[in-house]
Amino acid sequence: MAPRTSCDLVVVGAGPTGLFATYYAGFRGLSVLLLDAQHEAGGQVTALYPTKAIHDVAGFPAVPGAELVRGLVEQAETYEPRTIYGAQVVDLVRDDRSGTLTLSLADGRQVDARAVVLSTGVGGMRPRTLPVGHGWHGRGVAYTVGDATDHTDEDVVVIGGGDSALDWALQLQPIARSVTVVHRRRAFRAHAASVARAEKLGVQLLTDCELLAIHGDESVRSVVLRDREGAEQELAATTVIGALGLVTAPSPFAAWGLDLVDRKIVVDQSMATNIPGVFAAGDATTYPGKVPLMAVGFGEAATAVNNAAVHIDPELSLFPGHSTDEEPAPGGASDNAPLDVEV
Repeated sequence: MAPRTSCDLVVVGAGPTGLFATYYAGFRGLSVLLLDAQHEAGGQVTALYPTKAIHDVAGFPAVPGAELVRGLVEQAETYEPRTIYGAQVVDLVRDDRSGTLTLSLADGRQVDARAVVLSTGVGGMRPRTLPVGHGWHGRGVAYTVGDATDHTDEDVVVIGGGDSALDWALQLQPIARSVTVVHRRRAFRAHAASVARAEKLGVQLLTDCELLAIHGDESVRSVVLRDREGAEQELAATTVIGALGLVTAPSPFAAWGLDLVDRKIVVDQSMATNIPGVFAAGDATTYPGKVPLMAVGFGEAATAVNNAAVHIDPELSLFPGHSTDEEPAPGGASDNAPLDVEV
């Protein structure tokens, strides 16, 4: 028999929204299990821009992505939730008689919960690879920037025209020998202010241009570019960063019976889905007037958890009390009992 455990609330997805939902569930006194298919917390922030400064989180004029994630993880651990990384949820079924929600994991384990908050963001994702990057990954080709100082005095070529491409170029320009951004279209998709700043700082911006080839020996030494007229040029390059966006895995939500619009989960004002006991928050959701910002996701997480707490115990107040109160609001019937260690 597959290992099985139970808890009040399962949070699926350990990005910023899911981490805050995990904290808030503990604040409400619920026993909580946090699951994520990735092997570390932070979701898209950790995967794509750990060193990028984030400017739209309340209370922080600017905070690096990795620092924000560290703070969220520390906050989430306040009430000692159980966390399982590298755990892919493949099925979610509700027992109409008991109201129990059973989540099945890819490795055969099962979790029974009284409520679930889905905070999966854009879902399973991986960077879109460069067409000519095969065989060069780890030898000069990368798809994210970890420690920017690793690229000190390097010739960096960034392929892409979105915000990530310009953000990385701006981050590396002060320390690299040269930074070039190559975009196959005439106009960048990145914010106009980022493009203007890059030009001012001396980043070389090449548009109507595509990556034709990568040359090198043990590592990358140069790239060959081709413009719209067919003219080719070779640039020195010790690092090539692919910033072509993400490829997302197919979502299982439809198979679970969730109502979707454009592959996003439809929720009401309480962040409830069409399945009783299943709530959702963050970039995975849609509703009229939705603004897909991290700051909004934090509010949605609190709304989802507070409504989940009332779903678990209708005698509870929806309003949790203020965090400045001496004691957190009471939670579910389990009184934050520890989780079964079989998971």
